[in-house]
Amino acid sequence: MDARLPAHLEVAALIRQVNAEGGFAAVLAKGERDAGTILVVLAHNGAAPRLFERMPELDGTRPWRCSRTHDSRDPFAFQDYLDRRRAQDPDLWILELDVAKGERFIGA
Repeated sequence: MDARLPAHLEVAALIRQVNAEGGFAAVLAKGERDAGTILVVLAHNGAAPRLFERMPELDGTRPWRCSRTHDSRDPFAFQDYLDRRRAQDPDLWILELDVAKGERFIGA
């Protein structure tokens, strides 16, 4: 059985860690309290945002992977993608972390 941390606890922990390091974290969309999927948008000082989500692997692990980056040629595509994902999955959490080297907080 997968001993998964409830989504709201994982989100709260990420927010506290980022804030403790002098960064900023915000919940862009609040999902299902216990089993919601979490997407993390990483940005720092106005840099192009990157979207990370857990991707299932053949060995059963679910590491964080960058699934989308902001494309300056189509500035609305990134937000449109987030909006579509949220419309498809109302249980989805979207968390934005604005902190240097944000990957260290999710182990990506």
